Amino acid sequence: MSAATNVDATAVNTIRWLSAAETSIVVPVYQRQYRWDIGGCEKLLADIRAVADAGERQTHFIGSILSTANSDAAHDGAGELVLIDGQQRVTTIMLLIAALQHSVQQANPDLAAELRKVLVRAAEPSRTKLLPHREWAQVYESVVLDQRPADVESRESRFDDNYAFFRSQVPADEVPRIWQGLQRLEHVSITLGADANAQQTFESLNSTGEPLRDHELIHNYVLMGLSHAEQLEIEDAFWLPIEENTGESIATFWRHYMVMTTGREIDTGDGRGVYDTFRNRFPRLDFDILRQHATEWREFSEVYRALLDPSTVADEQVARQLGYVNTFGRAMYPLIMRAYHDYVRANTDKNTFIATLENVQSLLIRRTAVGLTTNRLVARLCRARQHGADRLANAIARITPSDDRVRVALKYGALPHPAYVLGRLAEVDTLEGFDVEHVFPLAPANDWTGDGEQQWSEYSEDEQNSHRALAETLGNLTLLEEPLAERVLDSSFPEKRTSAYAKSALAATRELTETDAWGTAAIADRTARLTIQFLKVWAKPATVDIDDDGLTPILDAQRRRGWPLGWEREFEYVEYRGEHWEVYDVKYLFNRIFKRLWADSRDAVVAFSARRGGPIFEAMSWKGHWDELDESHFLYMGWDSRYMLTAVQGVLEEAGIASEVFVKYSYIGAAM
Repeated sequence: MSAATNVDATAVNTIRWLSAAETSIVVPVYQRQYRWDIGGCEKLLADIRAVADAGERQTHFIGSILSTANSDAAHDGAGELVLIDGQQRVTTIMLLIAALQHSVQQANPDLAAELRKVLVRAAEPSRTKLLPHREWAQVYESVVLDQRPADVESRESRFDDNYAFFRSQVPADEVPRIWQGLQRLEHVSITLGADANAQQTFESLNSTGEPLRDHELIHNYVLMGLSHAEQLEIEDAFWLPIEENTGESIATFWRHYMVMTTGREIDTGDGRGVYDTFRNRFPRLDFDILRQHATEWREFSEVYRALLDPSTVADEQVARQLGYVNTFGRAMYPLIMRAYHDYVRANTDKNTFIATLENVQSLLIRRTAVGLTTNRLVARLCRARQHGADRLANAIARITPSDDRVRVALKYGALPHPAYVLGRLAEVDTLEGFDVEHVFPLAPANDWTGDGEQQWSEYSEDEQNSHRALAETLGNLTLLEEPLAERVLDSSFPEKRTSAYAKSALAATRELTETDAWGTAAIADRTARLTIQFLKVWAKPATVDIDDDGLTPILDAQRRRGWPLGWEREFEYVEYRGEHWEVYDVKYLFNRIFKRLWADSRDAVVAFSARRGGPIFEAMSWKGHWDELDESHFLYMGWDSRYMLTAVQGVLEEAGIASEVFVKYSYIGAAM
């Protein structure tokens, strides 16, 4: 076997590599700007804390760092490495170390000196070891060397933001712990020779194949660290059955499972939301505890298989109800998974399970009918179900539109999921062989007639418009056998009545023969009659709670990274324990919640801030946006939207009132 001559790849300790006197790194001109956000910094810090608290032999692999020798003779850079891949990670680690060093430079000068070895060049202490792109090198160096100008508050910089985040999250007494974790980081250092093609190597590392998906990351995470024998056992006894049960839906299974177990919506915009949630829910476990969890995963994959294919369910009534849900309610799988799991294990009876399925269908069909969104509802229902069937019924009722709203919507609006609705109203076992029939056709011919006398071309413009407006409402629709529907397609009503409706096997369709003429009055009359039946089939659970008009519990609010376009008008208003707040954005909400709880539930705020390392501090220890709570406590306001909303959710849970706070999204917020 011949060895590579132009590529040197070595597994190294990251901190020792950075601390070495000969290490100097230059970010080339063509590199993109530094763009790690608070979310990435939070994850890195969590990983470092985890490895710091693990056994002494534990390490954390941060990937590969690709560099090449600086061959620019015009540049005074003898011995420098040009960083081809790894800029984001290296820069973030440097900012974290700078925050640690500045925190302890007075209290622990020996540790501060050790940290400083990573940051600055041994021969030139005034220069940083990492030299970013020249356009932002001055900003970076001013942060790392603690030489920021007086007007730093007005400067928009990821270097400043992430440094401030690390400074806020790591108190001085925790610096030794974080330093210990940092010293356990490892990476593969790939150094290219003079004749190597840097671009080709970079593309090979980053662009070969597709990135791992959530379920693949979960699979690797579960098996990583196990012995070969343990890996085989988990793979054969648990993972392969899970794959077999869920098939192509395995990624959705894990997302639904995590929503079910956490009771929280999972934001998947960054492509790793499910995996990150899984890691937080299941930190590294010993093998026996892992087997216990894997047993549950396998059980719920069996449940998921039944939901995906209700024909495998023995009980016909349950199978039929699951089939109904699959028509438009798969987003409710997290709730139904738990309910079905309890049913098959006799923890709840069949009637209770059927009632849950019926209530879910009523919720979804009613909200769709009146034009309310059905997104981001399931997590709150999973939380309610943890407290019993009655709490779940009340939670469903609160967000289910009233009979009056549904009655108006059905009178004038298009019927949602018409085949499903008409099938249940007609009490047919299967929709196979039936079409949805428009009694008044969507595109009538000029000679179409509803009474056998007046033709469509003779209708006034207002009469035609009023007919078209009702064409897709409940009263104008029916189920009709496919052969009969093909025979009378777009025919006039008298012909349909005698040639098709009278011959239908469905009583609901044959009733149309009792109508002499078809027009807006007949449609309205039939809509009113069928609406009575509709409201009985899809009944709203009895409750004293009101229809909430689309309010979203604060725990289900969408966490968005950065400050996306329109964030200043994300909310229409906020409902805080019955109070109506004119609060339109996350930053103002963050400020107002913490100030209110500082007055009402100070102990909860102190406990939350102590555990999270902020956002309440006893001094304004670094430059940034602060708000004074009292003479000795200050609220730091320098984080992005996602981090602020996460803090709001956490402190409200700490205070025990998260279930009493809601946001109403504005039009802009709903479109973001």
